[in-house]
Amino acid sequence: VQLQASGGGLVQPGGSLRLSCAASGFRVDDVAIGWFRQVPGKQREGVSCISSSVSDGITYYRDSVKGRFTVSKDNAKNTVYLQMNSLKPEDSAIYYCATPCVNTPRTRWGQGTQVTVSS
Repeated sequence: VQLQASGGGLVQPGGSLRLSCAASGFRVDDVAIGWFRQVPGKQREGVSCISSSVSDGITYYRDSVKGRFTVSKDNAKNTVYLQMNSLKPEDSAIYYCATPCVNTPRTRWGQGTQVTVSS
């Protein structure tokens, strides 16, 4: 079971990025996949989650990203995406994908991808 996140980078405020989380060893359609972020010195926080198809692929967002971020799945590519629009400096963090959508000792994490929003 492996998750690999990519797509981070440097973007100006108001810009967009799309993060990808490629899965291997399991089908993204069968599980809930979450996006988390962490700033040095602070706790990792949940950003978004998309449930399994059995649970209708319901999506969840933290309040600060609602209306700006969209999570989606491409089952054919076995990949989950996080489209981030209208980015703000406070969105800067290392972003991780994981399954399930809760931070527990049993959570499987991908490596992080750095997102920096700065002019």
